[in-house]
Amino acid sequence: MNNIYHQCQYLCSAHLSSQLPPEHGSEIAFAGRSNAGKSSAINVITRQKALARVSRTPGRTQSINFFRVDDSRCIVDLPGYGYAKVPDNIRRKWDKTLERFLSKRQSLCGLFLVMDIRHPLQPGDWQLINWTAASNLALHILLTKADKLSKGAAKQRMQQVVQQLEQQCINATLQLFSAHTHQGIDDAHSMLDTLFGFK
Repeated sequence: MNNIYHQCQYLCSAHLSSQLPPEHGSEIAFAGRSNAGKSSAINVITRQKALARVSRTPGRTQSINFFRVDDSRCIVDLPGYGYAKVPDNIRRKWDKTLERFLSKRQSLCGLFLVMDIRHPLQPGDWQLINWTAASNLALHILLTKADKLSKGAAKQRMQQVVQQLEQQCINATLQLFSAHTHQGIDDAHSMLDTLFGFK
């Protein structure tokens, strides 16, 4: 079913919970720190250069963006978090919006958490992981920018993340990913297929 992601189309954006589209079918959300490469990951996975907006200024995505996969499935791009230059009142608003979306959105069936492999498991990541666990959502972690480390170092870093998650009794799947080299795209497609119920 991989080619279906190449046909993704922008559906709508929501700045407030009241603007969210009606609950329908299945949704998989992408979340991550503002500089973790979330938008680049979405664009590479969907093989589209500008489906998700990539900005040189972290923290620019301030809305929840929906991308239609087919009539009953959507990929959701959540606002980035953890960028220091974002005012506190906006950061608190984002946190509240993210928590509400993860805990209340019934059509949400999984979360792709995007983390820079060089800086994994930051406080904001743990906050999101705990929200996901509390909501019993399937969690898949993309350790992005894997090309920035040697293969051995990348595998070692991934194992360290696995161990830290296990210590906190967090159930998650993980993979290495690089938007630059396209490493891990097939694995990401396979996980999307599983969570969306294509297989």
